[in-house]
Amino acid sequence: MDEAESFGKYLKRERESKKISLKEVAKNTRVREQFLKAIEEDRYEVLPSVTYVKGFLLAYARYIGLDPNQVVLRYEGLLKGEAAGRPEIPPPTKRSWDIKYLSVIGGIMIVGLIVSYFLFLRSSKPPVESIPEKPKMEETLPPPVPLQGAGTTSTPKEEPFSVKLKAVEETWVRMQINGQPEQEMTLRPGEATSHLALKRVRLLIGNAGGLDISFRGKLLERFGKSGEVVTVVFTPEGAEIKHPEKPKPP
Repeated sequence: MDEAESFGKYLKRERESKKISLKEVAKNTRVREQFLKAIEEDRYEVLPSVTYVKGFLLAYARYIGLDPNQVVLRYEGLLKGEAAGRPEIPPPTKRSWDIKYLSVIGGIMIVGLIVSYFLFLRSSKPPVESIPEKPKMEETLPPPVPLQGAGTTSTPKEEPFSVKLKAVEETWVRMQINGQPEQEMTLRPGEATSHLALKRVRLLIGNAGGLDISFRGKLLERFGKSGEVVTVVFTPEGAEIKHPEKPKPP
């Protein structure tokens, strides 16, 4: 890669030299075309976290015939270069005259308080003794008795549940947690990821036989065969599998 050529332009040049369209790469890697386009245009601010970008680059490089490890290493080098190029902001210096200024203000306030105190003594009248009031007899009442049949209701506390994914085959996953925006990832054999949720986790799995799933720390049976696409929804009550609907005959 030419030193004057950016990382994204390098990837775009390699892809176009093999006459592969960006739409074709997105379709076969299951990575959104908008993310691949942002990578080729070096617009990293619109991309998800670094972990997801590395997964995108691995799938991208394998499909267009580049060395995935070399591509990821160049991306990591790009991140280190950006971190090193950020200028450090010097800490603000304290002004020596601030202490003198505060001491002068403090002295003026003390003098003003002393003058106000003596003026108050001169203008004040001698105190008048007040006649003590007769002590009042306080009536003690018994504590209130709770009504019979009245019960207290307590709101159950929501506890998060865990969902752990571990790939045994290369598997593409689209995940949605608690109604938040969806996330996409490609897990290679041996890679794992764990997530916590309070209400709902929805998984669209592109290779049901290539993924081990643990729910609340317990390993579940696989939800399908290799290459089978399934949707699994986890809630505090358990897991529900949804197979894709078959087209109805005309």
